[in-house]
Formats: sequence, structure tokens, C-alpha cells
Amino acid sequence: MSMAKGSNVAVPTAALRVELGWTSGPGVPDADASALLLVADRVRSDGDFVFYNQPAHASGAVRHEGKRGAGGRVTDTLYVDLARVEPAIERVVLAASADGGTFGRVPGLYVRVLDAERGTEIARFDASATVETAFVLGELYRRQGAWKFRAVGQGYDSGLAGLATDYGITVDEPRQTPPPPPAPATRVDLPAPPVFTPPSPPPRPPPPPPPAAPVRLSKVTLTKQAPTVSLAKQGGTSGVLRVNLTWQQVRKEAQEPSGWGAKLGRAVAGPPRLDLDLCALYELSDGRKGVVQALGNAFGSLNRPPYIHLDGDDRTGALASGENLTVSLDHARDFRRILVFVTIYEGARSFADVHGTVTLRPQHGAPVDFSLDECTVPSTVCALALLTNTGGDLEVRREARYLVAERGVSPQRTVDRAYGWGMNWTPGRK
Repeated sequence: MSMAKGSNVAVPTAALRVELGWTSGPGVPDADASALLLVADRVRSDGDFVFYNQPAHASGAVRHEGKRGAGGRVTDTLYVDLARVEPAIERVVLAASADGGTFGRVPGLYVRVLDAERGTEIARFDASATVETAFVLGELYRRQGAWKFRAVGQGYDSGLAGLATDYGITVDEPRQTPPPPPAPATRVDLPAPPVFTPPSPPPRPPPPPPPAAPVRLSKVTLTKQAPTVSLAKQGGTSGVLRVNLTWQQVRKEAQEPSGWGAKLGRAVAGPPRLDLDLCALYELSDGRKGVVQALGNAFGSLNRPPYIHLDGDDRTGALASGENLTVSLDHARDFRRILVFVTIYEGARSFADVHGTVTLRPQHGAPVDFSLDECTVPSTVCALALLTNTGGDLEVRREARYLVAERGVSPQRTVDRAYGWGMNWTPGRK
């Protein structure tokens, strides 16, 4: 049952998922969930702002889990652990911002607060909008030693930047062109002044520390019309690049394990769980080639070649973090090319039944998003993105290429052939 604007309800559990949802469709702007942790209506620092470019609070109390789509609806989710919210924090503001239009063009906009362990709904607020480009949809606040949720519904026409600034966030604004220097004054010759030695000035105090870098709100979505982006131009020249894959379980009785799960002898009782694998083919500047993947425990390394590391194997899609591949941008010159791809290990015959989301997030720079929602062929392997070294800069190209494997040919060998990697493959298992 939807709450009225201004109403509140008790929150009976500490572990919550806050779900921003809306109906997708042609011309519908994208939306993003965010949270601000407040003391006396202000953030203590820019670190108290959790959103797509700053996905986790230092305390671990709030993290941005990302988007998922299914059945014509899209959700963007925050995880909140009230037990880890620092005692000084009085409120956690739950906000939304529209990307590419106003919320008046976003149908079915709502926010839900869910018990993270049971999945049951604690609160829901359905918002109506017109010209707003940002919204405070609700807030979690302390009252007499307990937590409550209030439906707020306060709109902004100044976007995420205006909302964030109102709460004390320093936003990275576009730089203004400096005014032209004044014209030089007309020269006038004067007699030289008498020579004297001025007294020594007192020592200067040390310069103040440089201000903290402002929060960057920019982001990049690669599309068929604009498929390429330079990491250097987005500020991603050092640190690491994290590639995150999340998906939803598809519960259909007709599902069967793909041929690879069956051939490896895995026992399946009832409809199998959907298991996707995030992988990367790499070619280094010295000619060495290889693959980083869960099969064969080829998890790679971040501090030595290939400077790519897979953090684990999420076999269910139920983990909030999904699967994560990390690329060291400090070694960008050691790469010739990297192909990031996804395979279906079991649980579906094609990506047409998979609701997957991929985010490439440089440590310094804007994230790059795209989803696995365009498959129209019986594909079990999708080439996601190709990173190519061009003069020391890694250029990211959206591939979103769904490949159909020939009978008896593995997904890995299929993607190798399509991109001419030229590796020798042997059977592997998890």
C-alpha cells in the first residue's frame, strides 16, 4: 500500500534495500538513486554522498547496488544497514535524479523500502512529477532510539547538482572561460626612484592545504549511436577500472542447463539457477595473450601480468556485488587490447532471457553503463567491451555482440575466433 506524502512508518529491521523503480519505454529518461547522510540537515563532507560515482559510504552503512530491468520496469537499488550508521548521523535522505529529461516523462516512479533478508515490503511511496529533474523521495530518520521512514516528495528543477549543493556537497562544475586580460596601459617615462633597501619581510605562513576534489556527477552511457569513449578524456588515467556484472534469476520451469553445465557433470535438481561468468581476453604489449575467468581458476593478478583480476565466481546472481573484474590503469601502457565478455555457464539457453547489467567504473572518472537486453539470437556468449591502447590511452568501445556458438564449440573459443585472438583452448571446469 502506497504511503501519502508526509506520512511515516516505523522501520522494524536494520538491513534494508531501498528500491527506486519506474516503467521503461521509448523516450523515457534514465533515473538514478542516491543517498545523503546528514547531521543538522548538512553532510559532514562530500564522502556522505552515495551515488553512482561514489557507490559506498566509508562506514559501510550505505552502498549503491545499481540497476536491473525486468518486464518493462527498471530499478536502481541502495543497500542500507542502519546498524552501521554512525551515531552522529540523524537522517539518511533517499533521492532520485533524472538523466536526459524531467520526471514528468518517467511513468510509475516509486520508492520502496524492503527488508533485505526477507524481501518483504516495509514502505512504498509513489511520486507524481512534472518539471522536476531531482527528487527527495523519502528519508530514514531517528526518533526516540528507533528508525522511521518518511515519504517526502520534494522536487528540484536543478537536477542532481542542485539537490546535492543544497545539502552541502561541493560539485564539480564546468570551468568558466576567464575574461581577457586588460589592455596594457600607455607607457609613461618617469625619473628613477631613489635606491633603498627595504626591511626583510616576516616569514610567510605555510600555504593552506588544497581543498578536497569536488564530486563529479558526470557519467557515460555507451549506445549504438555513441559506442566509444576515451578513459583519459573522462579522467580515468590511473588507479583501477572495475567491471561489474549483476543479473537476476529467471524463474521459468522450462529452463534447462546449458550444454556446458551438463557436459561437466553437474547435478541439477529442478530448474537450475542462472549462472553467468564475467571473463576477459587480454593481449599485452609484449605479445603475451591469455584469459581471466573462473573456469580453470584463471583469476589473474592485479600487481603482476596480466594486471587484471577476477575477484571470484558468483554462481547465483543473488550477491549484491555480482562478479567484478579489476584492470590496473597504472599499467595501461602494458596492454595492447582487452576484450571483456560474458558467458552463460548454465540456467538459460540465451541472453534473451537474462536481465544483466554491466558497469565499467574507473577509479578516477565517469562510469560507463550498458545492459544485456538486446539479444535476439540463441547466444550463450556476449562480447561486452573492447579496450584498445591508442597512444597510451585506453579507448573503450561498446561491443554488445551476441555470438552463436557452433555445435561442440565452447563460448570461449567462439569469442576467440570472432576477434582473432589466436589462442589454443583445452576443456576446463569450475
